[in-house]
Amino acid sequence: MGDQSQFALRFISGKYQGGEFLIKMGREIVIGRASDLDMVLVEDMVSRKHAKISTLNDQIVIQDLGSTNGTFVNGEKVKRSRLREGDRILIGTSIVKLVTVDENRPESSFTPTTDFPPGAQTREPEVRRPAGATRSMAGTIDEIPLPDLLQLLSTSRKSGVLEIHSAAHVGRIFLREGQIYYATIDENLAMPPQKAVYRMLVWQSGAFELRPADSRTFEGELSEPTEGLLMEAMRQLDEINRMREELPALGAALQLARPLPKPLRELNPGQLDMLQLVHEHGTFTGVLDHMTSTDLDTYAALAELFKARWITAADTATDGPTEEV
Repeated sequence: MGDQSQFALRFISGKYQGGEFLIKMGREIVIGRASDLDMVLVEDMVSRKHAKISTLNDQIVIQDLGSTNGTFVNGEKVKRSRLREGDRILIGTSIVKLVTVDENRPESSFTPTTDFPPGAQTREPEVRRPAGATRSMAGTIDEIPLPDLLQLLSTSRKSGVLEIHSAAHVGRIFLREGQIYYATIDENLAMPPQKAVYRMLVWQSGAFELRPADSRTFEGELSEPTEGLLMEAMRQLDEINRMREELPALGAALQLARPLPKPLRELNPGQLDMLQLVHEHGTFTGVLDHMTSTDLDTYAALAELFKARWITAADTATDGPTEEV
C-alpha cells in the first residue's frame, strides 16, 4: 500500500451495496447487529456479535465470533483467516471486498446510511452508502464473477433464485440450500438446465439479484453438487477455448457445402441433425441454441463437420450474442 492509500471494506452486494468502511491500522473492528458495535449490519442473518477484524503487524485478520450463520472468505467458511487485497467476505447477505483506497479521495457522492440504530451513525469510521442503494442481495458480475458468487451461495447454503441480467439475456439459477437444482436462460425450458448453467458461468458482465425461492418444480432437475457443476463448466470452457481457432466467430453465418463432399448416408444421426440445424437456422449461435447437447459437444461436432467440409462459413456474419460458451 502506498503512502496515500489505505484499506477499506467495500460492500459489493447486499443491503449496503456501494458503501465503504475505512480500516485504520492498529484498530479492532467488531461487526454485528448490536447497535454499540463498530460496524452495524442490520439484518436477521447477522448475529449480534458476528465477526471481528484485527490489524496486527500490517496484517488484516478476520475472526468469526461464533455467529449462527458463519463468516465466509472467498467461498470458504472460516473461524480465522488472514485477509488480502481483493478477498471477498460474506456476512449475512452482504458481500464485502477488501480494497485499497486513496486517503484523499472525495466522499461527496456518499451519504451516511439511515439503516443504523440511533447513535450508531456517530461512530467512526462508519459505513457510507450511496443514496438509493439496493436493499437485497444484488450486485454485478463485473465486480464478483458468477463462479465466485455461486461458490459463496453454495457454501453458505442460500436458497432462492439468482437472476442475472446480461446485455442480451436474462438467466435464472434456482438454488435450494446452496445447491443448483435448475437453470434457465430467457425462460427457455427446452434448453437443458446443465447447459444453461455452463452458458451463464462465462458471462462477464451484468447485474444479479438473489430473489426469494420459487415454488415451481421442474422436470429433469439437477442433482450434481454445485461444486461439481462449477468444475465441469470451467473444464468445458478450457476445451472450447482451444477449439475456437478452428471455427468461425459466434456471430458467423453457416451454410451447407455445395456440393456436399460425400453421400449423406455416410453421416451418423447426430451429424444429420446438426446439418439440419445449420440449414434451418443458418448461424453458429442458432445451432448452439437448438442443440440439446452441451456447447462443448456441439463445438466438437461442428469442428469435425467443418474439417470434413460438410459445412462452410458464409461470406457475411450476422449480429449475434457473443456471451455463449
